[in-house]
Amino acid sequence: MKNKVYKALLLTLIVLMPVSAMADVRVHVNIPLPLPIVFPSPPHLVVIPDTDVYAVADIGEDIFFHAGWWWRPWNNRWYRSRYYDRDWAYHPYQPSFQRYVPADWRRNYRHKTWNGYRWEPQRRSYQDIQRNWYVWEKNRHWDKQSYGVKKITKRAPAPQYRSNTRPAMTKPAMQHNVKSRGDFRTSERRDRR
Repeated sequence: MKNKVYKALLLTLIVLMPVSAMADVRVHVNIPLPLPIVFPSPPHLVVIPDTDVYAVADIGEDIFFHAGWWWRPWNNRWYRSRYYDRDWAYHPYQPSFQRYVPADWRRNYRHKTWNGYRWEPQRRSYQDIQRNWYVWEKNRHWDKQSYGVKKITKRAPAPQYRSNTRPAMTKPAMQHNVKSRGDFRTSERRDRR
């Protein structure tokens, strides 16, 4: 009797084993990686004013450096890496720094302006940023900097020339002229009575 039970159990395991193996379902989502960008040498970066975000400004693609990670938007997705030129991995969320980076930062870089001021971006080497970013972040280095943004000095207005040859009256002369006109009118009214 025990023999028959063991045989039935063994037969059941043999029959059900392939079914359970087939029930192992794997879901694999294939998210394409961004196309590689070939750099002839490590890039220079500029800090985006009022942030601690660095950008590679001299290429057509957006590549940012923030908090030890390189970030890259591609096909409406975000990717990050520890390297500027390889090992990009999909990141499911938009990075927090992105809300502080204006969409037109690259146009401002080309025109050398920032919020109506002259901007002279300070270019930093890749090695400099890799070596110092942690200390700069810890000491809030960029809070103490002007980011290369300088106030534009306004020029003095050009002199206004009048079409007639009579000299312009100064303010006291204009006030005196008004008073004398008023007195004249008053005296004229008196004469009519």
